[in-house]
Amino acid sequence: MIMTRCSYRIKEDLGFILEAERLNCSELSERTKISRTTIDEIAKGKKTTDSVCEKFYAYAYRSKYRINSVKEEMAREQYKHVLFHGSKDGLTEIVADGSRANCDFGKGFYLGETYYQALAFVCENEKSSVYSFEYSLEGLKIKPFECSLEWMLAICYYRGTLGEYAHNDRVRSVVSEIEAADVVIAPIADNKMFYIMTQFTEGEINADVALHSLSASSLGSQYIFRTPKAITRLKPIERYFLCNPEREECRHQLIERSYEIDTKLKLAKREFKTGLYIEEVLK
Repeated sequence: MIMTRCSYRIKEDLGFILEAERLNCSELSERTKISRTTIDEIAKGKKTTDSVCEKFYAYAYRSKYRINSVKEEMAREQYKHVLFHGSKDGLTEIVADGSRANCDFGKGFYLGETYYQALAFVCENEKSSVYSFEYSLEGLKIKPFECSLEWMLAICYYRGTLGEYAHNDRVRSVVSEIEAADVVIAPIADNKMFYIMTQFTEGEINADVALHSLSASSLGSQYIFRTPKAITRLKPIERYFLCNPEREECRHQLIERSYEIDTKLKLAKREFKTGLYIEEVLK
């Protein structure tokens, strides 16, 4: 277990906006509807409320400043090895068994390669935020996956949709490798992608259709830190405030992406008609 004492860096972000927009504190107060007293307190390093953060970061976002996205680039330049975690309610500590057992690879602490990956998983939640972490994989046992049948079977196993195939030797072999690993590195599967996997496990589509649809819908890789040893290799960097305009734009992008996935699935069904179905793959 490690504590996550990182917080919003609104003092630095406020200073940046004042400089970039060539404003004084009174002018920023007028534009953001934040009192001049509160702005002065933020500039002195005092903590503030989420409602004040919303006013400030929403103003910055509507003014075309993508502060969080740029900070991702800067963090990568400074720390080299950086991952991101989206939290619905905020973090106080991280532990290896903190997630639900029916996540993609069971219990663990889940992180993505990019800020957007983390944002996409929590943008529906009003109190959500994103955290960045410096990490090291030195001395850890890694189980990597590509977009493959084994990857798909593993996710369906942990999400509980394999039914009678859950005890198949091929499935158990993959699961045993996951259970022995400190960290799993695998393609991300959101709920839209999992819908395609479920169609495969229910025998509605063949493996080729599923995998071609999924590979064309890539969201990048996720890192699952599954053991206490792995958790010690994470070091919190910063917490990012998610204002309403940013979360709304992300939701819009996800809707557009869902249309693309639907189209890819329909095209794959036309193209790959001779692939193996689940009862043939796991016979």
